[in-house]
Amino acid sequence: MIYISHLLPDHEMNEIIEQTGVGIESIEFSIADNLDHLNDSIGSYRERLKFMDCRGLTLHGPFMNIDPAAFDSEVRKITMMRFHQTYTAGMELGAKKIIYHTCMNPYVHYLQGWPERVAEFFGEFLEEHKELEVVMENVFDPQINPVLDVYKLLGEKYPNFHLCFDMGHAHCYSKIPVLEWTEKLAPYVTHVHVHDNNGDRDSHAALGAGNIPYERVLGLLPETRERTWTIECCSKKDVLQSIRVLHNISRTRKENLQQSRELFDIKFPNC
Repeated sequence: MIYISHLLPDHEMNEIIEQTGVGIESIEFSIADNLDHLNDSIGSYRERLKFMDCRGLTLHGPFMNIDPAAFDSEVRKITMMRFHQTYTAGMELGAKKIIYHTCMNPYVHYLQGWPERVAEFFGEFLEEHKELEVVMENVFDPQINPVLDVYKLLGEKYPNFHLCFDMGHAHCYSKIPVLEWTEKLAPYVTHVHVHDNNGDRDSHAALGAGNIPYERVLGLLPETRERTWTIECCSKKDVLQSIRVLHNISRTRKENLQQSRELFDIKFPNC
């Protein structure tokens, strides 16, 4: 399923949903002030979802001033509380997935020991939060292996834990090519953040407006029962352009698959 990030006014979200049938990825519960007034925020957002004619929901978790790898016990407590609050909102509103950042900051964190600390945090969180799928998103992460290591430490024990791959973040915040990121993470990715840029900044542009080899990236992330996509663009025009691109890629892939099946049937009619 395709979702669109709630970065647009509600009426534009409604127009896009009516036109395309996509779902919503809410950023409402990544904002600390909304979490401070959680019950009111949930009630208010429930009404907004009705107005937008929401067809499916994912939530984006908090990412400012928190740190799953924190050594400071108080910072860790605040991070856990904020994660829990977003999860509570997800349960109340019927979300399918919750997206949390790794919160890796290469100017603050040492890579040595970082995967173990993040895995310890998420493991503690997942022990008490097993109903919804939780996916961890790359942002400023300079290296692939630490992200992958967190998953390998948790994936077998917690079947509701997977990765969210943000193609735009990998392209502009890491020196490792985005295709290498995709190839290594793809088997563990059940949610994809879709947007484009030129590698110089996180511009959240429409697919095709930057220089990400998006067709090859998305070719490594084919449609599966578990995998979903969120378009993270900041204008209605860019969102619609990206939806069209995703639909065209999906249609072409299905046509090629059908042609392959037909060719197989012709060559091997008795199989």
